[in-house]
Amino acid sequence: MGKRVLAIDLGASSGRAILGTLKGDKLSLTEIHRFSNDPVILNGTMYWDVLRLFHEIKQSLIKSKEYGAPDSIAIDTWGVDFGLLDSKGRLLENPVHYRDGRTAGMTEKAFGLIDKEKLYAATGNQIMEINTAFQLLSLKEERPDLIERADKLLLMPDLFAYFLCGNKRAERSIASTTQLFDQHKKDWSYSTVNALGIKESLFPPVIESGCELGMLSAEICKELDIPPCKVISVCGHDTQSAQVAVPAEEKDFAFLSSGTWSLLGTELDEPIINESSAALNVTNEQGFGGKTSFLKNIIGLWLIQESRRQWIREGKEYSFAELEKAARAAEPFKCFIDPDAPVFTPAGNIPRRIKEYCKDTSQPVPESVGEIMRCIYESLAMKYRYSIAQLEECTQKRFNTLYVIGGGTKDGFLSELTASACKIKVSGGPVEATALGNIAVQLIAHKEIADLAEARRIISRSEKIYACEPKAGDWDTAYERFLALL
Repeated sequence: MGKRVLAIDLGASSGRAILGTLKGDKLSLTEIHRFSNDPVILNGTMYWDVLRLFHEIKQSLIKSKEYGAPDSIAIDTWGVDFGLLDSKGRLLENPVHYRDGRTAGMTEKAFGLIDKEKLYAATGNQIMEINTAFQLLSLKEERPDLIERADKLLLMPDLFAYFLCGNKRAERSIASTTQLFDQHKKDWSYSTVNALGIKESLFPPVIESGCELGMLSAEICKELDIPPCKVISVCGHDTQSAQVAVPAEEKDFAFLSSGTWSLLGTELDEPIINESSAALNVTNEQGFGGKTSFLKNIIGLWLIQESRRQWIREGKEYSFAELEKAARAAEPFKCFIDPDAPVFTPAGNIPRRIKEYCKDTSQPVPESVGEIMRCIYESLAMKYRYSIAQLEECTQKRFNTLYVIGGGTKDGFLSELTASACKIKVSGGPVEATALGNIAVQLIAHKEIADLAEARRIISRSEKIYACEPKAGDWDTAYERFLALL
């Protein structure tokens, strides 16, 4: 039996704990715990329930005893959000959710301090209001006392790792989501930090993915009655953990990490930061093994998840399977939305906003659940086509296959529409790509897997992968109608 490693994968709506072991030439996975990740709104602010999430991490460690204590644990999460610690290492307040309204208008304020083009050139990140830089600027504007009291900023996976072992570090992939990171120097962009008036001392040392952070604290071991294990810093940003699990053999490939967000990109040896990538607002992030992830952030299954929550609030308990079935039965190409229009970012009544959007853009208004769902599905597929074209323009590469990974691969209809809209083969799977990537990097750290290439070969052998080929349809005419909305 090889090393047993525990991956904690925290998504924007749920979390899971998965034990992984290398058996022969395949990875063996056992899900031992799954839990919801529910934000809490208090006095007008949307927080992450970080104490509950850490409780669930502890529950995962307790449950792991049934299978034999793990040799290591590692955590990946969503990007951009953070916790602030005081000089004694105490959390000052619950981390605020990126969907909170505090960053409204902060990009414009930032551009008054640093030129937009210089900001992109310094950091290579797609400029989005939710980014860490703009969250910090909002605190500087509205709550300077909190910034003054803060000693260190830890992004979410680094924060949980600190809770586990007591070390304050910034893993490179998650640091690169902040709009405060220099993609070429692979360290904090202190010129950006200073231009925004944020104190440099907030930012801990940057470390590579796959480093050992320390050992699980004696206090936690005693509390949970478990033996010590290593705490490893894998690719803390879940997108980069998922990218490790892309089952591609070719060097040049396009991938879509499909979940609450859709991250559509490719893997490069070096970042691309130029006028073309700036004009198209493409982001660069640090991946495993010194690779760069060059991608677009697109609102993804959030539109479906939040629509379903609205219908449940109205007393209609639709399953995701029922929603997909209704979409399949609806008329194609009736109407479209731009999934990334700001109106769709906040939580709330997405179906009503879709109707209002279609009315305001002089399109037929979707009325039934199936029509609304069809609009979401086709609009996402069209946005993927648009984003692939942008990637090909920037990289001067052509992609023959789109590797779709993550929870969204379970939605076969979206994969079918994506293949047809993009006129490209879609390879679907693995579903648990993020956890697989987390596990693979831990096993690389344990020297049980040699490198990234071997990890991908092992994952490809271990997981069930399906393929969708493009189907005929009037996609080009429909795409022109979609482009008119952008």
